[in-house]
Amino acid sequence: MAMASLSFNSLPTQPPSQHSRKIIDSPPPTSLNYGSSAGGTLKPIVISGNPPTFVSAPGRRIVAVGDLHGDLAKARHALELAGVLSSDGRDMWIGQETVLVQLGDILDRGEDEIAILSLLRSLQIQAKEHGGAVFQVNGNHETMNVEGDFRYVDSGAFDECSDFLEHLNDCRHNWEDAFASWFEVSESWKQERKVSHSSWGPWNLVKRQKGVIARSVLLRPGGPLASELARHPVVLKVDDWVFCHGGLLPHHVTYGIEKINNEVAKWMINVNEDDNGSQIPFIATRGYDSVVWNRLYSRDTTDLEDYHIEQIQSILDSTLQVVGAKAMVVGHTPQTTGVNCKYNCSIWRVDVGMSSGVLDSRPEVLEIRGDKTRVIRSESDAFSELQAAEYI
Repeated sequence: MAMASLSFNSLPTQPPSQHSRKIIDSPPPTSLNYGSSAGGTLKPIVISGNPPTFVSAPGRRIVAVGDLHGDLAKARHALELAGVLSSDGRDMWIGQETVLVQLGDILDRGEDEIAILSLLRSLQIQAKEHGGAVFQVNGNHETMNVEGDFRYVDSGAFDECSDFLEHLNDCRHNWEDAFASWFEVSESWKQERKVSHSSWGPWNLVKRQKGVIARSVLLRPGGPLASELARHPVVLKVDDWVFCHGGLLPHHVTYGIEKINNEVAKWMINVNEDDNGSQIPFIATRGYDSVVWNRLYSRDTTDLEDYHIEQIQSILDSTLQVVGAKAMVVGHTPQTTGVNCKYNCSIWRVDVGMSSGVLDSRPEVLEIRGDKTRVIRSESDAFSELQAAEYI
């Protein structure tokens, strides 16, 4: 296929230099103590980088949740399945010292995007109090929206943007108050809108225009929601696992993953307002082999020759060696067989297309406990060895 030939012909297969390795493997000297264990039995979680890039979370259980695409009900289901969200409707963190990583693509294809972001923020605050943590990485749909690409926006999501701006106004433009409370009140706003708005054609057009403007205000570089997304990295390394939406390649880690995170964040908050968007970080957000778009590791391999698979394995091994990780977790490409691993389980694919706007499949999550991993789904609970040659 053309995609395979493009990937193999243009991607470097040699590991970066020793000099690059030394830079990448050494976190910045300044670190943030994120939270101590509630029971005092585990060392504190330590975060380096802003946005977070390197995380030391000794002894923690890690759970990874894939693409959510604006489906709040499925997001809650996945978080309950992961054992971090209460099932009593109170949206309480019950994960104790767990580290939750969400793999991006919260935006597009669903109508409750800001509500999911708000819920994750609430869980982040709660988790910290219990010695746990919540992290998100930005995906291609987050970067697309900051660029103003609204092709995949659900009509209800435009309405949510309009409603949220009104809610922000009601909160006297106090962003923290408005954003933190949105997941609790968004449903009532939605119901009120459905009752008050008629199906009169011209009104729908006006409503759509209002929604587009609201989304542009929120998500343009420097906008409040774009600045919120800037808090999150594109690449996150937790202990010896690396998480990103599409996939890391050797030239990404040679460039520097903290540098990539910083450049994306600066673009999203529009540090250089007179730059007219020229500072868009290409290596992270543009092109088939950028960090958020890469599908080299997550595509179906049934149509690939053995030597192609060997090449991909070599690229993956080189990348992991340089970044100092034993495995990578990615989203981005829906896996019709559920969460799975490939290439000697050095890559885990956790996007199951759970959103009703994608495949409407049952949620599944990946749990990591040291060298043990398991896929948590409603009807299966079996552990699998990280080193297993084939995922079962």
